[in-house]
Amino acid sequence: MNALAPLTLALSLAASATHLAAAPGCAADAMLVFDGSASMDELGFDIQEATRIVEARQAVREAMPDITPYRRVGLLVYGPGPLDACSNIDLRFGPIADAATPIIDAVEALDPRGLTPLAASVRQAAEALAYRSAPGIVVLVTDGNETCGGRPCALGDALAREAADLTVHVIGFKVVVDFFSWDNPEQQTYEDGKTVAKCLADRTGGLFVSTETVGELADALRTTLGCALIGRVKDEATARG
Repeated sequence: MNALAPLTLALSLAASATHLAAAPGCAADAMLVFDGSASMDELGFDIQEATRIVEARQAVREAMPDITPYRRVGLLVYGPGPLDACSNIDLRFGPIADAATPIIDAVEALDPRGLTPLAASVRQAAEALAYRSAPGIVVLVTDGNETCGGRPCALGDALAREAADLTVHVIGFKVVVDFFSWDNPEQQTYEDGKTVAKCLADRTGGLFVSTETVGELADALRTTLGCALIGRVKDEATARG
């Protein structure tokens, strides 16, 4: 992790606090779109290090109890399943109250497999929110790029055009972008190593937060899904006078 990464995360989270402070509390329902693709369980160069899925599970355990008392959250997982590598998009449940336990249990039970249908998954999550007629938030957690032929940038444009009020936030977790795995003309915009999924945030007014540690991922989940920051930001503004 480079020396600027903590500063980048801090700036991203500060920006997110401003964004969420303008939102109407936690009235909007949310969908968490979680990466269950095979790469989440791959070993890195240091085989002693935990895999991404192990660390992501820990972050979910830490963050969700702080979020779900205040916002209704649903869960969609992509990757593992009985279909072909790009077709396993599993809407576990739509937004419900106090969803921490079912979300944690579902992520704990994941056996990562398959590829990464980012665009199709976010589209299905938006449908679960009835995005054309109701406000909503989609938070996508991914460790890489679209690998199933979807077009995240085009989808972002469509969602921005069609939605009543939908924001897509993208959390990159230890992102590794394989530019040769899929000939995606949209990827050229993000040759700096960011996943093309960043398009979804850019086009819908959301945030892209790059995370490398359990703590950073947990904080990013709290920032994008939570609403406790709203009161905190107002309090800090009052204190500054």
